[in-house]
Amino acid sequence: MNLFTQLICPVSPERVDENRVRITALGVILIMGVFFITGNVVFPAMLTVDFFMRAFTRVTFSPLSWLAHKLVMATGIKPVLIDKAPKVFAARIGLLFTISITAASLLGFPILANIVGATLVLFAFFECGLNFCTGCWMYTFIVYPWVRKMQ
Repeated sequence: MNLFTQLICPVSPERVDENRVRITALGVILIMGVFFITGNVVFPAMLTVDFFMRAFTRVTFSPLSWLAHKLVMATGIKPVLIDKAPKVFAARIGLLFTISITAASLLGFPILANIVGATLVLFAFFECGLNFCTGCWMYTFIVYPWVRKMQ
């Protein structure tokens, strides 16, 4: 059996546009780039709010997702609908990352903030540039085995 065919992702009946998801990930990369250049904690704090909205609310669009939606609509690219659940899981992981980045910055640990930030950017690049869901791997190899042990 091939390891790639054995990934287990959360599933739901809800769908999102893959193009919007990928452009949203590009927005994360750009905002984190501004953070790396300026060191201004406002940028990961803004991402924290955005990730929270995508992870835990019924709001259709977070600010980044709304902007991505507008960009997709302006280009006329047809939607590619995918399962929403893995993206919600990834948003929750992104929320943990941005909370950590913001806290590390505020507490005077800029190297830690940059390491966690670089990891977030890498995951966002995988989504945006390679269409590779790191969240599915994390779910398969970390969350799912832990949940199975609890049953």
